[in-house]
Amino acid sequence: MPSAGIAPRRVVQLAALLAMLVFFTTQLIGAVLPNVPLLIAASAGGLALDLYLQHKQPGLLSLLSKVRFDVTVRQLFRDMLIVVGLLRIEGIDPLHEQAPLTVGLLLFYVTHFACQAVAVLVRRRRQLPFVTRNIDTTALRLSDAPPRLFARQHGRRLLRLATPITAGLLITAGTTNGWWGGIGVAVGLLIAVVGTVHLGTWLLPGKRVVSEAKALEWLDKWLAEYRPTVGMYFSGGTTSAYQANMWLSTLAALEGNPIIVLRERFMVQKIDATDVPIVCLPKVAHLMRLEHSTLKVLLHPANSGKTSQVLRIPSIKHAFINHGESDKLSSCNPYAKAYDEVWVAGPAARERYQLADIGVEDKDVVEVGRPQLAPIRPYAAASTGALGGAGGEHFTTVLYAPTWEGWDGNPGNTSVILAGENIVRELLADPKVRLLYKPHPMTGSVDPRAGRADERIRAMITEANTKRGGARPGPEAAAELARRTEELNRLTSTSFRASADEIERMKLQGAPDGDRAAAVAAATAAWENAYWASIPVWEHQIITGPRPALFACFNQSDLLISDVSSVVSDYLTSEKPYAVANTSGLSEAEFKAGFPTVRAATILTPDAHGVPALLEAVRDPEKDTNVAARAELKVHLLGPSDPPSLVRFDRAAQALCAKADARRARMATRLADEIPAQREARDAAEEAELEAGSPETEETAAV
Repeated sequence: MPSAGIAPRRVVQLAALLAMLVFFTTQLIGAVLPNVPLLIAASAGGLALDLYLQHKQPGLLSLLSKVRFDVTVRQLFRDMLIVVGLLRIEGIDPLHEQAPLTVGLLLFYVTHFACQAVAVLVRRRRQLPFVTRNIDTTALRLSDAPPRLFARQHGRRLLRLATPITAGLLITAGTTNGWWGGIGVAVGLLIAVVGTVHLGTWLLPGKRVVSEAKALEWLDKWLAEYRPTVGMYFSGGTTSAYQANMWLSTLAALEGNPIIVLRERFMVQKIDATDVPIVCLPKVAHLMRLEHSTLKVLLHPANSGKTSQVLRIPSIKHAFINHGESDKLSSCNPYAKAYDEVWVAGPAARERYQLADIGVEDKDVVEVGRPQLAPIRPYAAASTGALGGAGGEHFTTVLYAPTWEGWDGNPGNTSVILAGENIVRELLADPKVRLLYKPHPMTGSVDPRAGRADERIRAMITEANTKRGGARPGPEAAAELARRTEELNRLTSTSFRASADEIERMKLQGAPDGDRAAAVAAATAAWENAYWASIPVWEHQIITGPRPALFACFNQSDLLISDVSSVVSDYLTSEKPYAVANTSGLSEAEFKAGFPTVRAATILTPDAHGVPALLEAVRDPEKDTNVAARAELKVHLLGPSDPPSLVRFDRAAQALCAKADARRARMATRLADEIPAQREARDAAEEAELEAGSPETEETAAV
C-alpha cells in the first residue's frame, strides 16, 4: 500500500541524517584529541555517506540546504576538521608540510567557486527563449552540451573532486608523510582546473548559441516561411500530456500547415512521436509573436491557467476540443465560453452545454465527432471469445477500466473504492473469463483509499493467475515482441546521452526524415499484434503502462466495465456491450436520467451481483437487450458515421480559418480607412501650428 512504505522510508532518512551528525561529531573529537584512527574513520565515513546520499537521496540533502548546511558547507567543515587534526598530530611539520597543503586546499575551493560561476554563465547562455522539436535549427548554431558533472552537478562535482584530496590528507594523517596529501591535493586541483577551463570553452563563439534577439529573429523568420494555419495549444502538468497526445494524429491529418504550441519546457519531451512542428514559448511576451504570424486557429484540448494568455491574441480564432467527453460536470466547464467555438462529438454534448446554462451559446457549438476513434473496430457479431486452454475452451475477454477519483471527492467518480474488488471477484470467479484490468494512471493520487483498493485488486488478479494453467506461446512469440518493441522504441523515442541538455535535444530532434508518423502507426500495429500473441489467452492481464493503448484493449475485449467517463463514450463506437458501476447512491432510474452515456449500459450496483447475468447476455446474443439502444446512443453521443469524423473535423477547422481571415480582412480595411483620416488630422495640426507661428515652427523653419 502507498502509505505502508512511507514510515520505513522516513526512518531511513532520519537514520541517514543522524549518521551524518555522528560522523561530524566523531571527526571533531578525533581532530581535537587527536585520535588518528577515529579521525580517519569519521572523515572517510562522512564523505562516503555524503556521496551516497547525493546519488540516492538528493531530496533529503535539499533539506540540509534550507538550514544553510549545503554540500559546500559540509565539505568545507569536513576538510577544516582534517586540517585541524593535521596541526595537532605529531610528526607533521606545520611550516613545510602543513602550509602547502592548506594553500593547495584553498586553491581547490577557489577553483570550485570559479567553476560554479562559469557553469552559471554557460547555463544562461544555453537557454533560448523557446524550445523546438521537428524543426531544422541549424541556423541557431546549436552545440552538444558540456559535461553534466561540471555544468549542472556542483554538489557531486565537489564531492568527487574532493575525494582524492581527502584520501591524500587522511593518508598523511596516518603516515605523517606530507607527500600523500600533496599528491591528493594536486590531483583534485588539476581536475578542477582542467574541467573549469574545458567548461569555459562553451562561452567561446564556436560553441555559444545565438543571442536571445537573434533567436527570436530566427523564430519570426521560420514562422514566415512555414506559414502555420491550424495549431494545438497545450499547457499542463507532467501527467497531463495524454490530453494532447490523443489529438496528434488528427492534427497531422488536417489541411494546411499544423503546429503545436506548448508553454512548459519539459512538455516538449512529453509529446508523443509526431511529425508536426513543436514550438514551446514559456514567456507571454514571446507568445504574443504568434499574432504577427499566419496562424489562424488554435485548438485547445484542455483548460489551464495559461490559456487566458493566448486568448488575448485577437487575430487567432480559438476552439475548445476537450480531451474526452462524459456526463461529468468537468465536461461543461464555464471556461468554455471564453473560446470562439466549442467542438463536441455529437448532439448529446450540445444538449449538455445548453442544460448546464454556463454561457456557451448554441451557435458556437460545432459537432465534429471523435476522429481519433477510427482505430476502434466495430462489433461485427456476438463474440465467441478467445480460444485457448488445454481443452480449446473459449474465454470471454472483459476489460475493466475504471476512472480515477477526481478532485471533488465525489464517491460516484470511481468504482475502484466501493465496487472494484467486488466486480473483479465476480469476474475471476467465472472460469471462462479473461480479465484485462486497466486502471486510470492517476488512481490514488487524491484519495489514498483508491490506491489501496487498486493494489488489492492487482493482488487478486495475480493470485487468480497462479490457479490457472494452459498452453503458452512459444519462445518465438517473445522474440517477435522484443523485435517489435525495439523497432517501435527506435521510432518513438530519441536516445539522449546523460549529459544532454535542452539545446542538445533541440539539435538532435530537428526536421524529421520521411513520413515518420506512418512508420510509427505501422510499427505500433505490429507491436500490438506481437503483444497479444505473446501472452496466453487464458491469463488475466494488469495493464498500467502506455502500451498496449486503451483502444487496443477495446479491440481485444468482448465487454467493458467502467465508470461515468469518456471511456464509455469512446467504447460505444464499437457498439459492444458495456456496463457502468453505479456508486453514486442514486437509484438506477435516477442514474440513467442524470447520465445519458449509461442509458444503453447494464448498471452494476456496488455489490456487483449482476455480473453473472451480464456475462451470460454477452455470450448469448438473444439475451442482449441493449443492441438497438447502443446503436442509437452511439449516434447521439458521437454523431453520424457519414461523413467520417475526420472530414467533419477538418471542415470545422477550415470554416474557423475562414472566420479568422474575414476578421483580418475587416481589420485591414478599417486600418486602411483610419490612416488617411489620421494623416489629414496631422496635416491640419501642422497647418494650425504654422498659422499660430509657434516658436518650434519658427525655429524649425530657420534651420
